[in-house]
Amino acid sequence: MMFRIPEVLSKAQVKHCREIIDQAEWVDGNVTSGHQSALAKRNMQLPEGSAAARQVGNLILDALERNPLFISAALPLKVYPPLFNRYASNEFFGTHVDNSIRPLRGTDFRIRTDLSCTLFLSEPEEYDGGELCVEDTYGVHRVKLPAGHMVLYPSTSLHHVSPVTRGARVASFFWLQSMVRDEGQRTLMFQLDKAIQGLTSDLGKDHQALVELTGIYHNLMRRWADS
Repeated sequence: MMFRIPEVLSKAQVKHCREIIDQAEWVDGNVTSGHQSALAKRNMQLPEGSAAARQVGNLILDALERNPLFISAALPLKVYPPLFNRYASNEFFGTHVDNSIRPLRGTDFRIRTDLSCTLFLSEPEEYDGGELCVEDTYGVHRVKLPAGHMVLYPSTSLHHVSPVTRGARVASFFWLQSMVRDEGQRTLMFQLDKAIQGLTSDLGKDHQALVELTGIYHNLMRRWADS
């Protein structure tokens, strides 16, 4: 299931992030590619662990910690430090699937990639092409969001970025390991949480049915979650 997380960053925050990363040194995007991806990838990237990437990445992680929709949809256990890429001049990323395990170089930190995240840092009118195209059983979903908005999708999905034919597409991308490993279970938890929040607005948090539903939510988390 794909989730759109609107306004992770405000327009002012996007502007601040761009001021930092646009002045940084960019390198060939294949510095973080696996063998399969390297054959299909043509873009530029901020060096992993660079000062600019760390500064803006920490800002993004702080924003996500305060975003209830992200927490509900992803149930994050571990989040990989955000990376940054730029596509221009017919650059693209061909169809691929993300690596199942993502280690952080020079550390013992590693995650199982349950969800892939793309946070757009360019407005859609700034470039042509550059859609994130994610395949599932219902077809191909083409995603091109306003700056500051983010999309989550299963890391098991085949996906690609179409060629950018005008302007530049700048984005942050990263992965996370969810507390709930199974996609179907994670979707049910999100739907249950959403229903509880809606009923709380209508009935008040002390309604007996809501107390029981909240208990079911947490008992399912105990059954399904890693910690």
